[in-house]
Amino acid sequence: MSDRGNFRPESRLGTLVLKFPGKFQIFLCEWKGMGAMEESTVADASTTKDLENGWSGDLEKESFITKDGTVDWKNNPADRRTTGGWKACPYILGNECCERLAYYGMSINLVVFLTDKLHQHNATASTNVTNWSGTCDITPLIGAFLADAYLGRYWTIAAFSSVYFVGMVLLTLSASVPSLKPPSCVGDVCPGASPGQIGSFYLALYLVALGTGGIKPCVSSFGADQFDDEDLSEKKYMTVFFNWFYFSINVGAMIASTFLVYIQQSVNWAWGFGIPAAAMGIAIVGFFIGSKQYRHQKPGGSPLTRIAQVIVAAIRNWRLRLPADETMLYEVDGKASAIEGSRKIQHTAEYSFLDKAAIENQSRPTTKWNLCTVTQVEEVKILLRIVPIWASVIVFSTVYAQMSTLFVVQGLKMDYILGTFKVPSASLSMFDPLSVLILVPIYDRLLVPFVRKYTGHPQGFTQLQRMGIGLVISTISMVVAAVLEIQRLRVAREKGLVDADDKNFPKLLNAQLSIFWQIPQYFIIGASEVFTFIGQLEFFYEQSPDAMRSLGSALSLATVALGNYLSSLLVTIVTKITRRDGKPGWIADNLNHGHINYFFWLLAALSVVNFLFYLSFAYRFKYKETK
Repeated sequence: MSDRGNFRPESRLGTLVLKFPGKFQIFLCEWKGMGAMEESTVADASTTKDLENGWSGDLEKESFITKDGTVDWKNNPADRRTTGGWKACPYILGNECCERLAYYGMSINLVVFLTDKLHQHNATASTNVTNWSGTCDITPLIGAFLADAYLGRYWTIAAFSSVYFVGMVLLTLSASVPSLKPPSCVGDVCPGASPGQIGSFYLALYLVALGTGGIKPCVSSFGADQFDDEDLSEKKYMTVFFNWFYFSINVGAMIASTFLVYIQQSVNWAWGFGIPAAAMGIAIVGFFIGSKQYRHQKPGGSPLTRIAQVIVAAIRNWRLRLPADETMLYEVDGKASAIEGSRKIQHTAEYSFLDKAAIENQSRPTTKWNLCTVTQVEEVKILLRIVPIWASVIVFSTVYAQMSTLFVVQGLKMDYILGTFKVPSASLSMFDPLSVLILVPIYDRLLVPFVRKYTGHPQGFTQLQRMGIGLVISTISMVVAAVLEIQRLRVAREKGLVDADDKNFPKLLNAQLSIFWQIPQYFIIGASEVFTFIGQLEFFYEQSPDAMRSLGSALSLATVALGNYLSSLLVTIVTKITRRDGKPGWIADNLNHGHINYFFWLLAALSVVNFLFYLSFAYRFKYKETK
């Protein structure tokens, strides 16, 4: 109608319509004249209702938009009704489970493949596996940098998963195609692999290293991105996610260390590598299926460049005096920070010398290398606060490394016969993931609600409390291992087994302690993981700057590698010192002549010192606050 058309421009006064609908209708009636009153009133009422519905609809939609700056697959602000949360997590948890199954399925028995199928010497195979494992621990830094700076976590996972899958397929081919592997041994004669066969195998192996390293620091962070940490109703589930994320890792590891090891040694290596390759393919497909339900944090540019800018600007402004009022420090206007995908961070007084990077200096041109925002300066401060906490986990990882080294050696000198079955000493490591699978649900469903009643904290424990408890539990595992070794040595002396050589030792096994006495120390380490490793994942995600969260996850993963290196260094130093003057040393070739219990006591003592170091920084730690 023409009157509705005349009315339409007045819709700009929509707020008046909503607040004063009656008066607005009367005004229009007077403007139109009494003859048009009835028709005008109907038109006004209809338009008012449309405006009210539209306005309330916009408000309702806005109330469901995430507050942490995440976007959906179309780069629009993420709507929590259709994206993220537990709707998206099954795809991410499934991806992690399958990827870990693939990784452990080919890595846990890799040294056996190198010796049995590529006919490498034990020392050469061990060195090659160590070098490859080290590469897998370094490449997460590459993936984290690309995710935070340029690609975002979703596309980093997608790209490196594809590389990973190609590597797994090539690895399967190298184990199944006759021309890609050397002929089988004839008696004691084992033909070596040709350069082409070695090249194709290592190409596949290092593609896997690049792939797994690229996605490892991104998957846990991407999963946590699905929960808005500015919304308390969602944030409380972030801890739950990390619990079940680590649970998924151990499900994959458990299947790999049992079922896949059996397939590789009892069926063939083509199936032994083919099944992990298929698992990786399933991981990729499952990940892409959930694409429309994911939330994404935008990449914020190179974190290394931003760190360098703060340091350079602070040095250039070192003569300037800090203002008494912190609000005089430079920060961009508005709610968003100058860093893409990052919220503003509240100013802190620590490391105040870095605040000079945020002082406006009129004598220099305003560039990012002369002037930084408070948020950018706080990013560097956060990293400095995190470093001591990060360093504390290295000793914990050293304790963790004993499961694949001295625990195995200790088990070889115990009774490993169960009926007619020989229990491989290394197989007892399965009690580590088994303990995690048992304890994660207990922690999540029973312990957290119980502790929450007394602490009032939504997660029961704070992140630092949780990590600290794990450090204490790991110390107990070393005490238990040392006490067991004391008892093992006592039995060996009482039964006259001290000088039994390796050939005669199997005949005397029933006189030794059962290998199953080792289960408690494996189980206790698993319990410590539930506290420290999972707590660390959550801590580094939440406390890292928004635009550096993948890098934070990569740093947390690096503690495992550094723990292994520290373990090797300690063994080297202890061996060199304790074998002087022809002594067998603590870690002797024949453990009955040595004292690895002393080494366990040493690790327990280091763990106590490390815990005190951790407490001193955890007590003073200031959690990140966003504006």
